[in-house]
Amino acid sequence: MVGNDRREHNRTAMSAKVKVRHGTQGEFVFSTRDISDGGIFIVVESDPFEPTIGDRVEVQVQGLPVPAPILEMVVVRRTNDGFGLQFADQ
Repeated sequence: MVGNDRREHNRTAMSAKVKVRHGTQGEFVFSTRDISDGGIFIVVESDPFEPTIGDRVEVQVQGLPVPAPILEMVVVRRTNDGFGLQFADQ
């Protein structure tokens, strides 16, 4: 780890559409900015998505020829342009 970067996993830039389902806020479709073995970063532009750090969400990649699995993730980070989500089994 270098400087203030506390990430355990290397990130790979990846733009994909993902459906995010939050228990009280509903369902949204966002783009990813990157992915790692630990999680993903979703870009939130104008949607009214305001989860709390620690909230659990369900995430499913969209646009594949077959339905992708639904994964449980945890909101672990917020920035000006989106949220970092960690796989719940990490």
